[in-house]
Amino acid sequence: MLTKPSFLLHLEGGTILLVSILLYRQNQVGWFLFSLLFLAPDLFMLGYLANSRVGAALYNLAHTLLAPGVLLAIGFTIGKPRFLPLVLIWTAHIGFDRLLGYGLKYPTRFRDTHLQHV
Repeated sequence: MLTKPSFLLHLEGGTILLVSILLYRQNQVGWFLFSLLFLAPDLFMLGYLANSRVGAALYNLAHTLLAPGVLLAIGFTIGKPRFLPLVLIWTAHIGFDRLLGYGLKYPTRFRDTHLQHV
């Protein structure tokens, strides 16, 4: 199994999802917020209404750990750790997508993802 990158990427996604949920629970934030925002990163798919290049760019922006990582760093830098629940919801979504096999998009078409090329 350790020689199957696809399996490892799915497992990694599941780990990100689980850790994000556990940390969210530890912060004792309401689950209503979690359920309300869990699918919010998928709104970036609306970029595909413009064209596949814009769609892929916006989708990838919302589905990498870069943006929530920057939000986390900003939150702690300015002394606003209350951003942490948003970051954890976001990372949970990313982990869930990876667990299900959804990858970052290429600008060719929506179903063309980096996980297909692993």
